[in-house]
Amino acid sequence: MSLKARIVAPEPAGEDNQDGHLVAVYRAKLLEEIDLAEMSALTAAERRSRLERVLGHLISREGPVLSTAERAQLIRRVVDEALGLGVLEPLLEDASVTEIMVNGPDQVYVERHGRVEPVPVRFASHEQLMQTIERIVSTVNRRVDESNPMVDARLPTGERVNVIIPPLALNGATLTIRRFPRAYTLAELIGAGTLDEQMLMLLAGLVRAKFNVVVSGATGAGKTTLLNALSGLIPDGERIITVEDAAELQLQQTHVIRLESRPPNVEGKGRITIRDLVRNSLRMRPDRIIVGEVRGGETLDMLQAMSTGHDGSLATVHANSAEDALMRLQTLASMSDVALPFEALRDQINSAVDCLVQLTRHADGTRRISEIALLDSRGHEDYRLVTACRFEAEPMGADLSQALGEQGGPPTVRGAVRYFPLPRRVAQRLFMAGEPTPPAFGVATTDDQLATRKAAS
Repeated sequence: MSLKARIVAPEPAGEDNQDGHLVAVYRAKLLEEIDLAEMSALTAAERRSRLERVLGHLISREGPVLSTAERAQLIRRVVDEALGLGVLEPLLEDASVTEIMVNGPDQVYVERHGRVEPVPVRFASHEQLMQTIERIVSTVNRRVDESNPMVDARLPTGERVNVIIPPLALNGATLTIRRFPRAYTLAELIGAGTLDEQMLMLLAGLVRAKFNVVVSGATGAGKTTLLNALSGLIPDGERIITVEDAAELQLQQTHVIRLESRPPNVEGKGRITIRDLVRNSLRMRPDRIIVGEVRGGETLDMLQAMSTGHDGSLATVHANSAEDALMRLQTLASMSDVALPFEALRDQINSAVDCLVQLTRHADGTRRISEIALLDSRGHEDYRLVTACRFEAEPMGADLSQALGEQGGPPTVRGAVRYFPLPRRVAQRLFMAGEPTPPAFGVATTDDQLATRKAAS
């Protein structure tokens, strides 16, 4: 996108918004002062620095009398409008913000530490919001209008963006920005309470022993964050291929091939789906395949890859429990263009999936592994999930005031992890791979497995 397309003077805001009017006026003046050809040759940082200097001279020469803080704020807002995303720029620079939700020009919410809260940020008008949206989608060669009112895109810095506008959005143009997640280590996740040392020992053994692991959970439960952390357990010498809808994984190994799907262009052509990429990855001699999220017919291709020599693969899926994840995988696999009966899909899942890791985001904003379940069924058997461990929350009791947070928010969720014996088949496979069985689990006898199933049900 050309610089001229990015620096366009908006219509001045109404008299009831003097700050917005000043921003609009000085943005127009800035456009008159700068040399677009010269600016196009500069880097993004150099452009911002140059615009700040030019704008500072303009305000000193003809602007209103402002305090140092007011002058700095005006310069920041004008440059943000010219080069960035305007009023959203401070939110994008706030590391504590994980999601930005714009519900029309007058209502903006953010997610911090797992909790959604409103922020005192407003767009001057619907037109200003639409200009911001158009700036975002144009960077990825997309358009948004009445004929194409829904768009998924990704900012150059990695944030995922969803846009939906009227007439589909009755509250006005709606913009949702999901921040590019920071790569957390497993030690940091232990510190945050997502898992404990015994869980880590088990998951580390499963990944190194090339178990196929599916991470499930609701939206915002931390699936991608955990998947990225687990991928760090893969030995460095293996060839890893990642397949994502929007590239978020940040693997540290040296031999990593990153693939990202592509939406259709403005003519509706050129779309490359997750399924296309999964199929292509099988021709790239992968040791492991990591799919950021399965959500359609590519699930069948992923299951076939897992059961035909690509052990140790990882994927995520949206589900509310380990049992739901199995049903979800089966439903998604049935969406492929290959018509398979229920029994064949069940057999495929039995052959492919070894472990399900369920993540839950609690009312207090914490994200925890609520269950690690092992699929102990094989072949033509019905699904047989064996719970390896489960987080059991303490009952709140009648007096919730003792459990309330410092700000009187949602109750703090407390509890403990309960461990169960591992199926003998799993323990033997870990042993053959040179991985120890974590002491908290032990190995189940036949009677133990029956008792475990009853306890977990």
